[in-house]
Amino acid sequence: MNTQEMLRILDSIARDRNIDRQLLISDLEQAMVSAARKYFNTLDAEEFTCALDPISGTFELRRHGEALEMPPEAFGRIAAQTFKQVMIQRFRDDERASIQEEFGKRIGTIVTGTGQRYDKGVLIVTIDRAEAVMLRSEQIPGEQFMPGDRVRALVLDVKDVGSQVKIYLSRAHPDFIRRLFEVEVPEVAERIIEIKAMAREAGYRTKIAVSSIDSKVDAVGACVGVRGSRIKNIVDELNGEKIDIVRWNESSQILIQNALKPAEVHEISLCFELGRATVVVRDDQLSLAIGKRGQNVRLAARLTGWDVDILTPEEFTRGLETLSETLCQVEGVNEEMVDRLAALGMVSVFDIEEVGEEVLMSELEVSEETAAQMVEIASVKAKEVAEIQQREKEEAEKRRAEEEDAARRLVAGEDLGQMDPDLAAAAILGAGSLGAAPATPARPAATPSQEDEARASDILGNDRN
Repeated sequence: MNTQEMLRILDSIARDRNIDRQLLISDLEQAMVSAARKYFNTLDAEEFTCALDPISGTFELRRHGEALEMPPEAFGRIAAQTFKQVMIQRFRDDERASIQEEFGKRIGTIVTGTGQRYDKGVLIVTIDRAEAVMLRSEQIPGEQFMPGDRVRALVLDVKDVGSQVKIYLSRAHPDFIRRLFEVEVPEVAERIIEIKAMAREAGYRTKIAVSSIDSKVDAVGACVGVRGSRIKNIVDELNGEKIDIVRWNESSQILIQNALKPAEVHEISLCFELGRATVVVRDDQLSLAIGKRGQNVRLAARLTGWDVDILTPEEFTRGLETLSETLCQVEGVNEEMVDRLAALGMVSVFDIEEVGEEVLMSELEVSEETAAQMVEIASVKAKEVAEIQQREKEEAEKRRAEEEDAARRLVAGEDLGQMDPDLAAAAILGAGSLGAAPATPARPAATPSQEDEARASDILGNDRN
């Protein structure tokens, strides 16, 4: 047996696999004991002991405490095979424990690996000496890696599954963006700037609220960087995902206003009982506040922790008028009480139905009977209003479908002579945009220039707060 070669291999395994050398020596000793038990066909686990000299590499095998004057080479092929199997298995167990310990400490941190392949939608990534997986739910939608591509991701979890350690990665988790900011923005890593809240729809848009503990450091400007250099690096890593950086404020009203940018907010009414914020915006800011498929308001709600309801001034006024007319029918309820409810954020009959009798009794100091009547009459009116709103919605959808159909017919060169004049006019006005980009519906109110200007202002750090 070439003992020095064995020790060199042992040192190489310890260094490459990050395993303690003494642990490997212990494994070899146990493997030799197993080989001796196999040769002598004994089941007594205490019969043999073995010690390996870490300097010379020689084995000292003892049986019942007495030295066994028999070299390991004399054990034969079957015992040697047992030695090999035990040694390999114990080395693998040590390596698995080493990987679990190493990556267990790195949970929540960013690692860089190499993409290997996709297996049923799961991305396999090699990181150093370990293999990690990124589930489909943790991938950014639409993102595709080729074999050999560099993959940067967050270590989400590490689990010991049977004979292997599974390392789970994520690029869709909000903490991935948090760690990217720590890498790109030194003030975030040094905790001068604190990320207070974050809301993300991976692959589309992220809103992040930041604040600074140093009055001399502008939180938004530092995160954006000179001419957007810092935020650009993060956006590039996320393949163009939009990131809105807003200034944190302890006041919920100001925070909601910041979170809804680039839309301009006219008024905000908070109902703490329902956790709802009613936000009033002008008609030309409505679609900008809601965002594409409701994304802007949805992320703003998650960022602030409030259920955000967007209304135009007309809708807000109409809701208050309906509330006033409905509740004033109850004996003992007057306009002053309705105003107090509005000041508490209860601005529609739906809110009265939700809060219930106890809140009305405590806030308005009315009797239980009066509160019950208020809730009952508000519930009846709420059903009527809901039916009216549903009819209006259906009519609007029908009208929009008819206008689109008329526009298509006009583009196709069909005769519009028998069509409703209003529909024909709408078709003529909308035919140009339909013919130019049939697959992209126009935004209903806000123009692209508004959003572009607002985002450009955000990039340059010119926050209006």
